[in-house]
Amino acid sequence: MQGRAGMKAESFLPNDYHPAEDEPFMNDRQTEYFRRKLTDWKNSILEESALTIEGMQEGTRNIPDISDRASEETDRALELRTRDRERKLISKIDAALRRIDEGEYGYCEDTGEPISLKRLDARPIATLSLEAQERHERREKVHRDD
Repeated sequence: MQGRAGMKAESFLPNDYHPAEDEPFMNDRQTEYFRRKLTDWKNSILEESALTIEGMQEGTRNIPDISDRASEETDRALELRTRDRERKLISKIDAALRRIDEGEYGYCEDTGEPISLKRLDARPIATLSLEAQERHERREKVHRDD
C-alpha cells in the first residue's frame, strides 16, 4: 500500500528533515521519514551480507596449518552468527514497514500510546514505549530469577 501517500510524501520531505514533537504524530512527513530510515537500514544490512557471502565463497581454500584453519573457522562461525542476527533484524524492519503501511507504526503494542519520537529515531523497530519496555524487562527478570 505504498501507493500515492508514499510518493506524495517523498516529494516534499527535505533531506535534513527530522521529526519534531510540535507536529502531528505520525503525519505524512514523519511516516515517510521512518519509512526511509528503515528502508536505508535494511538495504545497508543486505549489502553487507552480500559482501560477506562473497568473501566467504572466495575465502574457501585449503589451509594446511591447523591453527590458521581453526582461526578461519572461528571467524566464519562468528560471521554466520552475525548474519543470523541481521536476518532476524531484517524481519523486524519488514514488520515495522508493514506497520507503517497499516497505519499502526509508532504506537505501543502494549498501551496503544504513541512511542516517543526520540525512541523511534534511536530504535525505529521499537514496538513498545520506553515505560512498557521497562515493565516487560522487569517481568522477564522476575521470571528468570524464579
